[in-house]
Amino acid sequence: MSTLFTPLTLRDLTLRNRLWVSPMCQYSAVDGVPQDWHHTHLAQFASGGAGLVIAEATAVSPEGRISPEDTGLWTDEQRDAWRPIVAAIRARGAVAGVQLAHAGRKASTWSPFSGRRGSVDVADGGWQTVAPSAVAFEGFAPPDTLDLHGIDRVVADFAAAARRAVDAGFELLEVHAAHGYLLHQFLSPLSNLREDEYGGTLENRARLLLRVVDAVTDAAPSVPLLVRFSATDWADGGWDADQTAVVAGWAAERGVDLFDISSGGLVAHQRITTGPGYQVEFAAHVRRVAGVPVSAVGMIDDSALAERVVAEGDADAVMSGREWLRDPHFGLRAAAELGADISYWPRQYVRARL
Repeated sequence: MSTLFTPLTLRDLTLRNRLWVSPMCQYSAVDGVPQDWHHTHLAQFASGGAGLVIAEATAVSPEGRISPEDTGLWTDEQRDAWRPIVAAIRARGAVAGVQLAHAGRKASTWSPFSGRRGSVDVADGGWQTVAPSAVAFEGFAPPDTLDLHGIDRVVADFAAAARRAVDAGFELLEVHAAHGYLLHQFLSPLSNLREDEYGGTLENRARLLLRVVDAVTDAAPSVPLLVRFSATDWADGGWDADQTAVVAGWAAERGVDLFDISSGGLVAHQRITTGPGYQVEFAAHVRRVAGVPVSAVGMIDDSALAERVVAEGDADAVMSGREWLRDPHFGLRAAAELGADISYWPRQYVRARL
């Protein structure tokens, strides 16, 4: 009996298995509007047996985009473009989720397809970035410090995007507080040098995230909510797994259902040791210390490793990214490799089951 292919229920939503698709930026939107590429890209994972498909980091405001080609949910046009994509995921039996994001000081950057690096100038379609403090990510343009009015606007933008996401049919929401983007920037003492109620102590640095959690929960009270954390900055004096566990506990008290544990992305001088499952230990730590459900991510590229992570209790679910890109039917393949008797093979593919 495969633990990986047992259902998991969050609130009233049951996911058919615990092998999920991480949000992966495609840098292929036009004015924040997802395109045909996004439809094919995301629906194929549902056909391939995923339990949950989370759409890429989707900006809650124009200035929150990582690049000019990012998807968004700050307009009704964007919401309407997401609807058929969400419907296609759900029609194939997977749960459709979306990651709500604001890139902060790492916004207005060139996409990987451009052949350029660093910040996009305003003359080239870029914009002024914002952050908790006027400290640039290495090699990027300096951000403006968010004032209290700007912070209130960020909270309101997350709430509005959450409402549009639910209107588009998304069944699960994830708040992006990882990988060096805005909410992570507030959490880490390496990027947050503020001396007001949003800086200094852990409680203050977590204040914006918790306000966003409250706002999203109020906007979408019946929808399961995840938060993605980077459990460590991989840099001296930065955010770490113990702080992550504390804040996860606070967020769980406010209604967050599961925590998606990744790492890194805040500073360019990070020193990461990678390898298969290299971030699982962080997920296990948060799960054990905070007593909250978690998912693990990070080079979990084969079915045996994914099964072991869940079966041994290190995480409640596994998210993968690159392996789904290499094989959009990773879920079906993993079920066959683990001998899991699942009922959701597409009838068009049943001949390949044995």
